[in-house]
Amino acid sequence: MISFLTIHGGYNKLKEPEDINFTIYPGEIISIVGPTGSGKSRLLNDIECLAQGDTPTGRVIRINGAELDDLQRFEMEGKLVAQLSQNMNFVMDLTVREFLEMHAKSRLIPHAEDVIGRCFQCANDLAGEKFSEETKVTQLSGGQSRALMIADTAFISESPIVLIDEIENAGIDRRQAITLLAHREKIILISTHDPLLGLSADKRIVIKDGGIAKVIHTTEEERASLKTIEKLDNVLGELRNRLRLGEMIDRLPEWAALE
Repeated sequence: MISFLTIHGGYNKLKEPEDINFTIYPGEIISIVGPTGSGKSRLLNDIECLAQGDTPTGRVIRINGAELDDLQRFEMEGKLVAQLSQNMNFVMDLTVREFLEMHAKSRLIPHAEDVIGRCFQCANDLAGEKFSEETKVTQLSGGQSRALMIADTAFISESPIVLIDEIENAGIDRRQAITLLAHREKIILISTHDPLLGLSADKRIVIKDGGIAKVIHTTEEERASLKTIEKLDNVLGELRNRLRLGEMIDRLPEWAALE
């Protein structure tokens, strides 16, 4: 059982120390922001491997305040952390239902039929394009694959830590996905360039020169600005849908007015 995770600072690319001991609790959403190539994915990788000062950053990840030896890391890594990367590809030629049944069986999930049904429905709610239980997982689009794995992580996986790399590129309902995972009392860390996701988090880690520059607690003023950001995001989302449908975008319609 994980009560909290702590990131103990290492060094950035300039070999300057990260002056940080940052603790995260179940149910919290943490966004990781910074320029492309700044080291956001490196932080996710350090958490995934439960780094103990043995990665290029020198960071130490403690679970419930304790450092882990190599045996503990090996035993815990696959159970403790679920990582949803930008590029996920299935290699088994199973249907969506067969995949969920296999995972539920391996996890000894009680009431598996009900859980599988809710998981499948949730995946379809998240995905931009619907798919059936008989669809082969190898035939799913990138967005559908990500939606399926997010639903699987929420309803079937027991991993209490979820790492997500740039969900805004997945073509799914990203805010609904993050809210779903947080309500399952999981620790959520998400690398993002999306202001909507960045400000929806409880706190955000700012990465610069490969290191943690600072941690910002989301303010009430920032949360208030989310309404305007959501309106902008809805406008862009509608434009994307119209482009996908082959419509002409010669001018912005009335619903796009921000005033």
